[in-house]
Amino acid sequence: MQKFRNFQMVSKVVFGRGSFDQTGEILDLQRAVQPGAMIFLVDAVFEGAALAKRIPSQKNDAVIFINVNDHEPKTTQVDALRDSLQKDLGSAISGVVGIGGGSILDISKAVSVMLTNPGSSAEYQGWDIPKKPSVYHAGIPTLSGTGAEVSRTTVLTGPVRKLGINSDYSVFHQIILDPDLIAEAPAEQRFYTGMDCYIHCVESLEGTFLNSFSRAYGQKALELCEEVFLGAVDRKRADEDLMMASYCGGMSIAYSQVGVCHALSYGLAYVLGVRHGIGNSIVFDYLEEFYPKGVAVFRQMCEKNGIELPRNITARLTEAQMEKMLDVALSLEPLWENALGKGWKEIMTRQKARSLYERM
Repeated sequence: MQKFRNFQMVSKVVFGRGSFDQTGEILDLQRAVQPGAMIFLVDAVFEGAALAKRIPSQKNDAVIFINVNDHEPKTTQVDALRDSLQKDLGSAISGVVGIGGGSILDISKAVSVMLTNPGSSAEYQGWDIPKKPSVYHAGIPTLSGTGAEVSRTTVLTGPVRKLGINSDYSVFHQIILDPDLIAEAPAEQRFYTGMDCYIHCVESLEGTFLNSFSRAYGQKALELCEEVFLGAVDRKRADEDLMMASYCGGMSIAYSQVGVCHALSYGLAYVLGVRHGIGNSIVFDYLEEFYPKGVAVFRQMCEKNGIELPRNITARLTEAQMEKMLDVALSLEPLWENALGKGWKEIMTRQKARSLYERM
């Protein structure tokens, strides 16, 4: 008999403009069940801003602003946060709340897992490694596209590779989706984050792991992305659609997987520190061989939104850097199998992957 995955989904979801103002009320329910400090991990861009003043922190809570502009989440960063919190608070933690884009949401998920599991987060990069449930954690996105608010992965750069903690324990217990929070996102950042959603939907919909569950969510997310970045909807409606595209896009890979673009993008990020959304966009522009229709539409989106992609970023790589980039990308076997099937190693040889990187 075929065995189907029984995956974890976000338990509770709030959607609507102004719903951020319900955060205190929602968290009070958790405080009643598990007394202790609530830890708010917030994108440093909001430090001193109006949003920071609206965070419903109480006397013993901790509000920690994290700069995610310099680099993507790292295992060392997660370990340091976990160690500091355990030193200061012990087990008296009610929950973790992430407020920010995909990087902050990933850090929040990782910290919540590592507060209950021993060792370094680098030991948990992979699939279904954590043995103990995480502490309660809630996600409040201020950018939309990554799907981090609903996915079971928390992508981290470790000492050896860039790979997620892929676990049911990573999934948020609560998410609050307030389109007002993404209204002020810079246009270019909004575009690249939106492209993460668009690209992973293309990869999901054209992958070998696809089934009707993933197809239904992926097709809707793709449709919404095209409305947002090619259509004529106003910004207010576009923000709402983009937030739902991110949600549906994240759900689309619950029973599926990403593919060629994300695998190669992880290599770029590990060696060159290229941000995820930008990295995906750089790579995807060279993948017409694998996703011809998706790349054609992507280029239309770039043109309409005035986006000029970075070029020649691999031109000055050393041989050691190129080899490391290839090691990281080709180690992501589930992504390659989804994209190219079980015989993917015969198609995506090391030389083939190198030739793609050299074009970038």
